[in-house]
Amino acid sequence: MNRKPTPPDGLVIVDKPSGFTSHDVVAKMRGIAGTRRVGHAGTLDPMATGVLVLGVEKATKLLGHLALTEKEYLGTVRLGQTTLTDDAEGEITGSADASKVTREAIDAGIAELSGAIMQVPSKVSAIKINGVRSYKRARDGEDFEIPARPVTVSSFSVYDVRDAVAEDGTPVLDLVVSVVCSSGTYIRALARDLGAGLGVGGHLTALRRTRVGPYKLDSAKTLDQLQQELSVMPIAQAAAAAFPRWNVDAKRARLLLNGVRLEMPEEYADAGAVAVFDPEDRFLALVEEQKGKAKSLAVLG
Repeated sequence: MNRKPTPPDGLVIVDKPSGFTSHDVVAKMRGIAGTRRVGHAGTLDPMATGVLVLGVEKATKLLGHLALTEKEYLGTVRLGQTTLTDDAEGEITGSADASKVTREAIDAGIAELSGAIMQVPSKVSAIKINGVRSYKRARDGEDFEIPARPVTVSSFSVYDVRDAVAEDGTPVLDLVVSVVCSSGTYIRALARDLGAGLGVGGHLTALRRTRVGPYKLDSAKTLDQLQQELSVMPIAQAAAAAFPRWNVDAKRARLLLNGVRLEMPEEYADAGAVAVFDPEDRFLALVEEQKGKAKSLAVLG
């Protein structure tokens, strides 16, 4: 009797195609990897392409912690039009001539949206308002407000400004931008707010995520490539790339795996999640410092 091969533990870095939801990619990966235990570290809108980090088998335990890492994007913002969804997928709700907007005004608007800011997510986002997804409330025609949330935009740069004419004849400006930001930042909300601040409206017309934490586009594979050959980053390698590393001796490794809270060195006091490795380079657990002791976040050994 032929036994099915055991699915590997680890991360798969996918170059998500446009038109796929993150859940679509997870469903596809379940078929490719031959396991139900697949999840993602933070969604990517259907319109967007680029880095989507998936965890397979035991690596799904890391995903919630990986989702909190910094992200990097390349995108195109159209000034002169607003849409229902703040991106190109929604119907146009307003148009204004953007041809007189200066580069100085654009740079000043971007400066206002850089650093630690309060951002109101798009109404068609997946954020829950009183337990119901925002996009569902919007689809049902509800009138509601989403509270602003703190996010950090550590870099917001314009590479190019292009004159264009929209389908309805409105003169618009297309900005090619790059953004480095904290988890939970909505790039289409940045596009919306930049346009609003300039008085002409704006929305996102293209978006490509180029990095999630340490995982970059150059290590990502398309779904077609993964269908041909499943490429999984071993869980130990994935953890070593994403989290500070704490090497423990064999005795401490045993104690940790038996549920004993080890004393943690002071250097990890404000480090957040820390990856623990034994002398044989096995990844044992993710822990965080709590009152000088190691509190387990995920045990894998």
